Amino acid sequence: MSENPHPFETLTPSFILDAVESLGYWSDGRTFPLNSYENRVYQVGIEDAEPLIAKFYRPGRWSNEQILEEHQFCFELAEQELPVVAPIVIDGTSLFNSNGFRFALFPRRGGHAPELGDLDNLFILGRLLGRMHLVGAAKDFEFRPSIDVQSYGYDSAAYISEHFIPAELKASYDSLTRDILQLVDETVARVGEVRQLRVHGDCHGGNMLWRDDAPHFVDFDDARMAPAIQDIWMLLSGSRSEQLSQISEIIDGYSEFNDFQLKELQLVEVMRTLRMLNYAAWLARRWEDPAFPRSFTWFNTVRYWSEHILELREQFAALQEPGLTLV
Repeated sequence: MSENPHPFETLTPSFILDAVESLGYWSDGRTFPLNSYENRVYQVGIEDAEPLIAKFYRPGRWSNEQILEEHQFCFELAEQELPVVAPIVIDGTSLFNSNGFRFALFPRRGGHAPELGDLDNLFILGRLLGRMHLVGAAKDFEFRPSIDVQSYGYDSAAYISEHFIPAELKASYDSLTRDILQLVDETVARVGEVRQLRVHGDCHGGNMLWRDDAPHFVDFDDARMAPAIQDIWMLLSGSRSEQLSQISEIIDGYSEFNDFQLKELQLVEVMRTLRMLNYAAWLARRWEDPAFPRSFTWFNTVRYWSEHILELREQFAALQEPGLTLV
């Protein structure tokens, strides 16, 4: 171990078991790490009971108030019988501390990733998102930030330019991101004001467990204020004609429970662009965490940044295409 180990390196199996058992559970000694990088998540075996999921939050990312807002959102959704995996409450709280680490426990839920190419599945997801967004619109987050052009776009591009982009690619990157963000600003201005609400924020297939002919939404760690389209665009894939069919099916389901502002369809490529910029900056900001160089070996090479610039050029062209419409 290095002289200054990353905090997550102290999460040994015994540490994890002690944290869970401090809440009154008796573990059978088994821990299994799950696929998570921003935080650390483990399945923990429990004597004579179903295993639990223990989530240890990354130090310094969210405040206690921001984490508890995420939990409260899940509780509100569960109260409306929406299929979300909400944290376990013990003695009136869902956020716990063990030797400086904040953590939460969740029931284990099985399932598999949804088949997003299936239009029937997309209709079901649309209905559930319509209901979820009714709850999300009931009040705003007080402490959690928004998904916006400044933080996801400008701040991300500035961080990469200053700290990570290779010198030989810096001029191309700076020029391209400046042009992209100008086009993003113009598109946002043209669309005008859209409703902001509490959303899942990272609503891709990996954060859904499909079972019993329905999805269960998991991992609300990226929940923020954003337009409704943020939870919809990541369900789209394939050619433009395929996406037109997909978005129509999703909105048909959504509209059974909630009104969708059709002008938000013009923001699909905007939100995709912001995610691309933010994702690269997220990897860069986490590069001191040993788990990232081990797991993302392709990142931070000249080849990666060259391909990233190429993808951004393609996205710049996509931003200039007509927005999606309903068929």
